[in-house]
Amino acid sequence: MQYEAGDILFADDTQQKEELWRMRRRVAEAVKIAGYSIEEDTVVPRAELPALIQGVKELGKEYNFHGVCYGHAGDGNLHIRIKKAGTENSGDDLELIAGIRALFELVYRLGGTISGEHGIGLVQKRYLNVVFNETQLNLMRQIKKAFDPNNILNAGKIFDIE
Repeated sequence: MQYEAGDILFADDTQQKEELWRMRRRVAEAVKIAGYSIEEDTVVPRAELPALIQGVKELGKEYNFHGVCYGHAGDGNLHIRIKKAGTENSGDDLELIAGIRALFELVYRLGGTISGEHGIGLVQKRYLNVVFNETQLNLMRQIKKAFDPNNILNAGKIFDIE
């Protein structure tokens, strides 16, 4: 198969549809049990999903990690769970940091962004400059300062405390 897909399942009736949804809801639990501890949240145009999945596999080989992709294909939102031997947190592994940056650069080249539904926080803030230039980041900082001049709302979560 061109994209190395496993099974592709379609529901023929309501019962099968419910079963497929049950399986989908349990994917996150299953990959956590299997040791996939790092989750990245991406969005690309739906037509680019095959390129993103193929890119995850290639980046995994280059940066020594395994990835499981799942999510909301209908809106291009793909969760990528990563497992690398001996690494539980992406912030602790320089090779993995480089691999995630390369992943987000791929996402950006495919016309996407680095956060779908989970938002930017402590994990992804170091990668904001992949999808936003310095002018855009400064504008966001100014908006934050205008609405939160004392920096009491989620201080340090997206922008460092000044």
